[in-house]
Amino acid sequence: MIESSHVKKAADVGPFAHLRPNAEIGEGAHIGNFVEVKNAEIGNHTKVGHLTYVGDATLGEDINVGCGVVFVNYDGKQKHHTKVGAHSFIGSNSNIVAPVTIEDHSSIAAGSTITNDVPEYALAIARARQVNKEGYAKKLPYLN
Repeated sequence: MIESSHVKKAADVGPFAHLRPNAEIGEGAHIGNFVEVKNAEIGNHTKVGHLTYVGDATLGEDINVGCGVVFVNYDGKQKHHTKVGAHSFIGSNSNIVAPVTIEDHSSIAAGSTITNDVPEYALAIARARQVNKEGYAKKLPYLN
């Protein structure tokens, strides 16, 4: 579904994608299945993987946004904007909590929750280390 939005030439929009008002999709861009874009600009040749939400954001050209990424734009009172620079990579299942700027040529590790700006050419990793608690599952009533 496309509402009050623009899709430039050679861009493709996957099935069940929803382009809400003020979505601007650049030339040769790819919007995957079940992607929602609202009040956002997607740059030329940028790929947005399936099951992703992009709201109130500006994405430069030639960016790869993995599956399940959420641009977290609402703090309960107001909407905030995110900027992602050209030639960047955002790994699957990441949360980008606005307002932040991710500079050109940056990479976000999969599963990260980004709350601060990311400088040019940086790799941002924002997730807790896995901790295994041996035998703990035996104490959980829903597993027994």
